[in-house]
Amino acid sequence: MTPEQRRFYLEQGYLLLPGFFRSDEIDVWLERFRAIVEGEVAPAEHMLVMRDVMVAKGAVTPGCAAEAIAKLQDFENDPVLYGYALHPRLLDWTEHFVGPDIKSIHSMLINKPPNVDGRHPLHQDLLYFPFRPANKIVASWTALQRVTKENGCLVVVPGSHRGGLLAHENPDWEYLNLAYFGARGVDEHTDRIHLEMEPGDTVFFHPLLLHGSGRNRSAGFRRAISAHFASADCSYLESVARPDRRHYRLVRGREHADGI
Repeated sequence: MTPEQRRFYLEQGYLLLPGFFRSDEIDVWLERFRAIVEGEVAPAEHMLVMRDVMVAKGAVTPGCAAEAIAKLQDFENDPVLYGYALHPRLLDWTEHFVGPDIKSIHSMLINKPPNVDGRHPLHQDLLYFPFRPANKIVASWTALQRVTKENGCLVVVPGSHRGGLLAHENPDWEYLNLAYFGARGVDEHTDRIHLEMEPGDTVFFHPLLLHGSGRNRSAGFRRAISAHFASADCSYLESVARPDRRHYRLVRGREHADGI
């Protein structure tokens, strides 16, 4: 990481790295997604194959298996998809953000089919993580296909990570996927930036950064793979019940006695 990249991340809360993964690397994860949703490979233990809410409620009839799925959640037991979180290049960069002792704390492959709403309101990922400090947590998000404003790319609010954790709630939308909470009172951010990305481009972002995504208005899919990492130094908040820790795995460095 250059000093300029470090300064940009600290000021803006995200860092986009073009061409981070090669096409042959991302093709492996795309093929694994296809094999799972088409039933050729059984979902790994604890993996959630999540249907889109419009499909689940019968508002949309999918034309193929992939059109029914919103995401593959928690793929740490899948030896192919988890190769993303274990990729040495990804971990080398993750170390810049959280330090040398790294735990994988969340993973998902996001599929946004055509003909569904699929929006995710502006939110902060720290809402889902009951441990701190926030600056020792980072997300990686990699485009598996070209992502554009038309097909619902990520949007970010630069600098919003410098505030605290906001109150979140379900927006008043007709269709909203499970746990797609939105930060209260932030829908009118005119300074949001659309992160249009080519396959393999990767963005790292802070857990307090406001971000979300829009509808897929194209005729194709919008797919991405993502993981969250934290320093093994992070500690639980005493006021929050501890979640199931089966997803938290040390992927680099040493275990800390008081860490997550």
